[in-house]
Amino acid sequence: MSIEIFAEIDSWKEARILVKEIYKLTSHGKIEKDFGFKDQLQRASVSIMSNIAEGFDSGSKKSFISFLNYAYRSASEVHSLLYIALDIDYISKEQFNELMQRIELIKKLIGGFIKYLKRSDYKPPY
Repeated sequence: MSIEIFAEIDSWKEARILVKEIYKLTSHGKIEKDFGFKDQLQRASVSIMSNIAEGFDSGSKKSFISFLNYAYRSASEVHSLLYIALDIDYISKEQFNELMQRIELIKKLIGGFIKYLKRSDYKPPY
């Protein structure tokens, strides 16, 4: 594996796009005024990319895998929150579907990366 910095990790790149989409989504409409929900959705999305970055720089394969598991769970939290947003008419079905596709991709990438790390002789870059 020749990744030198966390920003090269595909799941981190996709999570970064998701964060931007979530912040755009929460900057207008009914969701903008629901500060608790808005905050939870934003924080969960940021947590995905933050945990990937922290894991990469954690210094061990075991720790990296743990952080990737946290990132996966944060993606699941966003996944669940988006169902709520749809159910209470904060987002349209189209917005929901687009965001779900990104969440599913992120979870697939994280899951695949975890499997790769478990069976590889990966060592942290420092």
